[in-house]
Amino acid sequence: MTWTWRYEDGEGRPVDGPSEIFSSQADAESWVGQTWRDLAAAGIASVTLVEDDRSEYRMSLLAAGE
Repeated sequence: MTWTWRYEDGEGRPVDGPSEIFSSQADAESWVGQTWRDLAAAGIASVTLVEDDRSEYRMSLLAAGE
């Protein structure tokens, strides 16, 4: 099993982002926890955690109210 992140802009459209691959959900979550500010600064508004081809969950990178 591999874990990756899928990236979207503020309109929900797919955008390019780092193509990191993780061996565990914990590693993927730790990485996004360390890099979310950089991702948001690059125009990424939300991320979806993907295990192989299955979406686990979607998370906003924007501050509340944005």
